[in-house]
Amino acid sequence: MEHFAQNPKDPAFVQDPYPFYERTRTAGDLFYWDDYGMACTVSYAATQAALRDKRMGRECPPEFARPIPEALAPFYKIESHSMLELEPPVHTRLRGLVLRAFTSRTIAALAPDITDLCNQAIDRFPSAPFDLLTAFAQPVPVRIISRLLGVDETHADDLLKWSNAMVAMYQPQRTPQIEADAMAATKAFSAFIRDYIGHKRKNPANDLISTLIAANEAGDKLTEDELITTCILLLNAGHEATVHTLGNGVKTLLEIGHKTITPTAVEEVIRHDPPLHMFTRYVYEDMEFYGHALKRGDQIGCLLAAANRDATAYANPTQFDPTRAGPKNASFGGGIHFCVGAPLARLELQIALETLFARCPNLRLASPPKYADVYHFHGLETLMVQA
Repeated sequence: MEHFAQNPKDPAFVQDPYPFYERTRTAGDLFYWDDYGMACTVSYAATQAALRDKRMGRECPPEFARPIPEALAPFYKIESHSMLELEPPVHTRLRGLVLRAFTSRTIAALAPDITDLCNQAIDRFPSAPFDLLTAFAQPVPVRIISRLLGVDETHADDLLKWSNAMVAMYQPQRTPQIEADAMAATKAFSAFIRDYIGHKRKNPANDLISTLIAANEAGDKLTEDELITTCILLLNAGHEATVHTLGNGVKTLLEIGHKTITPTAVEEVIRHDPPLHMFTRYVYEDMEFYGHALKRGDQIGCLLAAANRDATAYANPTQFDPTRAGPKNASFGGGIHFCVGAPLARLELQIALETLFARCPNLRLASPPKYADVYHFHGLETLMVQA
């Protein structure tokens, strides 16, 4: 397997990681990323295969698990109950309970709320240049997921702050300050959700938290810790990726001058410059994968954004084509960990982009956008625009 070195915090890579993916693609379906110490998939076919291969999974084999520092225990306690980090049979039970609460009818019923929140945000746009992320891309998704779960959206600013601090734990070369901020956010977020669950037990309503409390499958309900973690996961995942997808998408659409929003154009927004670039998995047994030997305990990085730019799957993959036909993009993952929030994300993006460009036909960039140093997430620091 050919080795490549690329510091994920290199400024040039942060602003445009795609040339590196193209260089690694010359080595075939997989390459070894020295900076991460793991094999990575770079082709569409290998990425999709790795996401679906039952010989790989999210849980670390126990003999390879590293001790968790006591100072980081609160964060990893939350992680230990997350269906994103678990495999069957526990994952199957948790995901099944969530899907029973996360129905297509429930998602579709949010369309009027999404439209109203978009219009309210646009009504507050100033006449001077402003940051579209903080004025539009952030407040709409966090309020929608809050309404879905039944959390008072007046706490949206706290939810954003806690979520951003916790998600920062996934970036490479994290600092002691990032860890300290994440621990404080974990404790505050957990206490907040615990109180909300207690309130909902006494005062159930037509919301996702109440449904999760009541849900059972074969008599097996969510435990208190599982319920807290699931609520945090849904709140974090339910807005973080949508914020970045919306920001990255508006940036691209303004750069190319395309403002007609169709479902196909939304899919191209999701494919072209997605927010999640790497999704890791552990190898569970010695195996051969695309001609390379992998051993139990190895990690493999599924490079979702690289898969989305593979010319064997998409014609002219670096170009944004709002009429593109082709296979489903890899941005939502695949297999048993396919994103449960994909239908909500698609609905939010469709309505938000339609409303934004209908209300602001003269929207334009006010300054060159710059990506934040948060790989393997990929989103903008700011998106300064003029309406």
